[in-house]
Amino acid sequence: MLATLSFLLMLIWVGYALFGRRWRIEPRLGHAIEPCTDAVIAVVPARNEAAELPHTLPSLLTQAHPDLRIILVDDHSDDGTADVAHQLAAVANAGDRLIVLSAPALPAGWTGKVWAQHHGVERARELGAEWVWLTDADIRHDPDVLQRLLATAHRRQRDFVSIMARLRCTTAWEKLLIPAFTYFFAGLYPFRPIGDDASRQAGAAGGCMLIRRAALEHAGGMASIPNAVIDDVSLARACKASGARLWLGYDPGVNSTRGYDTLQAIWDMVARSAYTQLRYNPAALAGCVVGLAYVFFAPLAAMLWGSGGVKLLGLVTYAAMVRTYTPMVVYLGAAPGWALALPVSAALYTGMTISSAWRHHAGAGAAWKGRAYGTGLPRD
Repeated sequence: MLATLSFLLMLIWVGYALFGRRWRIEPRLGHAIEPCTDAVIAVVPARNEAAELPHTLPSLLTQAHPDLRIILVDDHSDDGTADVAHQLAAVANAGDRLIVLSAPALPAGWTGKVWAQHHGVERARELGAEWVWLTDADIRHDPDVLQRLLATAHRRQRDFVSIMARLRCTTAWEKLLIPAFTYFFAGLYPFRPIGDDASRQAGAAGGCMLIRRAALEHAGGMASIPNAVIDDVSLARACKASGARLWLGYDPGVNSTRGYDTLQAIWDMVARSAYTQLRYNPAALAGCVVGLAYVFFAPLAAMLWGSGGVKLLGLVTYAAMVRTYTPMVVYLGAAPGWALALPVSAALYTGMTISSAWRHHAGAGAAWKGRAYGTGLPRD
């Protein structure tokens, strides 16, 4: 039995390494051949982001696009976020491109970020935006990113173009866990099927989402996902269900500046929404744990404790696994050797998922930026 299971797993991993597409860093955002003059308004929800904005807001204010305005929605910050935004706009001599709004009081049934985005999108609609660019306060964009987003949208006839940002990968914990986060994300939400209009697959990465305003309105706007914890994927699903054409890819010019220096920081980031992805289903949780154990831990166990042919099967399987993971590790700037630790990363993510379920059933639920969503209603 052990030999049979090891052989089947080896076939899966070797086949994935040879013929799979999800682990490859593709598709990539293309180049802008001709300048695009579509009216675009960027909407940036910001809750206590005074420390991040100096690294990110200037990259929006200096985009090489003639008709871009930025709406920053201050989501009840207490660290001077709005003042920092005004100061940065003044330094860049771009005060006419920036609008700073204060989010109204958070109503019941909404998550804070989605409510702030809703407020910004409504103002964008009033100002006549053709496209709404939803981006986070911790994302830094190269100067030509918006032009290339628009070029991709027009060239591929897309209504919703999203980029998976390159997450910061500096500390040891980040190198161990952050590439795995993106690797698993691409496995759960395969990029190419998302861009296939005949496929039901839908997904997006919330750090960078350019959406045709008409398509967003047709989907019901942000009001279609008021209490979404995984807001980017939820919005993509709502838009695709209403007929919008999606595209999700990579680009090294879209980078997250937010750091996760400790295991606890990464653990909390993942645990706040992991069980949501499983639809709060204990059976799905059990299946997830068993599946992860078989797919990621069994090869290592076969290598360490198997004998003869089982040990060889484990070695080949582990090599194929590492082969599929190495491109993501390198893309995010870590040394290739970190790919060898994928089973350890998977073990920790398994623990985070179990922790997410435990928090939910204990009544803690999701929490982020000082708000808790344990009962489905936000608490400041």
